[in-house]
Amino acid sequence: MAHVFQIDPNTKKNWVSTSKHAVTVSYFYDSTRNVYRIISLDGSKAIINSTITPNMTFTKTSQKFGQWADSRANTVYGLGFSSEHHLSKFAEKFQEFKEAARLAKEKSQEKMELTSTPSQESAGGDIQSPLTPESINGTDDERLMPEVMQNSEPRAEPTQNALTFTHSSTISKHWEAELATLKGNNAKLTAALLESTANVKQWKQQLAAYQEEAERLHKRVTELECVSSQANAVHTHKTELNQTIQELESMLKKKEEEIERLKQEIDSARELQVQRDSLTQKLQEVEIRNKDLEGQLSDLEQRLEKSQNEQEAFRNNLKTLLEILDGKIFELTELRDNLAKLIECS
Repeated sequence: MAHVFQIDPNTKKNWVSTSKHAVTVSYFYDSTRNVYRIISLDGSKAIINSTITPNMTFTKTSQKFGQWADSRANTVYGLGFSSEHHLSKFAEKFQEFKEAARLAKEKSQEKMELTSTPSQESAGGDIQSPLTPESINGTDDERLMPEVMQNSEPRAEPTQNALTFTHSSTISKHWEAELATLKGNNAKLTAALLESTANVKQWKQQLAAYQEEAERLHKRVTELECVSSQANAVHTHKTELNQTIQELESMLKKKEEEIERLKQEIDSARELQVQRDSLTQKLQEVEIRNKDLEGQLSDLEQRLEKSQNEQEAFRNNLKTLLEILDGKIFELTELRDNLAKLIECS
């Protein structure tokens, strides 16, 4: 995760932030063109899509900031990491993929040389080559621009005053991730709750049917006891009916336990909802704090600029005063010399 910056195309000196918060920066292999890329997405927008070439160089300009020039995109990318370890790890990966890009380019050139060997000759001795203009010159991604933006690589970095805002953005990102996780869990629990509610209704219907069946069986047992003359058969049938009733009662008990478990899950879902609301409130507080910090940072920058202007005006006034003082001293010296000459003459 890193904050992404891009050089200002107008000044070629100042950095312009292209990501609202820290985003994932990944290495990607494009198998269709046999090239390696650095990709970064901010939502659905691609803020980095840089093809790695053998002549690229990743430069560490500070302990947590690095940059590289992309001559194809005619720009310079900058990454601000949260620690020096992350910066070093990214730089090592950059060097690995740069070497892989060099090997891929050499392998592609070898294939081009093999395909450029004469394959067949005509009757008159003319040699036919299978090469096309595209294979000779290379694809757009394989052709490298001759010049690298050496003079356009800035050494400017985000100021120290922006560290507080970066830290707050990290906290905000953490709470956003927590909130997204809770939203996902809440959606799952809501779906499970709806499904469980439907199951509870079905189980209640089944329970009512089982109770009706049990009453019907009890009535049947009574009828059989009164009507049947075969006591043993009636007793056996009664035993079977009693077993069926016991099974139904056991099933009913399990359903009641299941209903109790679902009630507990509903309570848990409500607790998660309360936690989600609390995290939402904390996130809003962090956003308000971020706005306050941005206002303070802007005020400090204005005060700093005003102080610098006042110092510059004071220097100019002091310089003018010194020049006037030098002139007066020079005039007094001349006056003294003239007085001395007059005294000597008299």
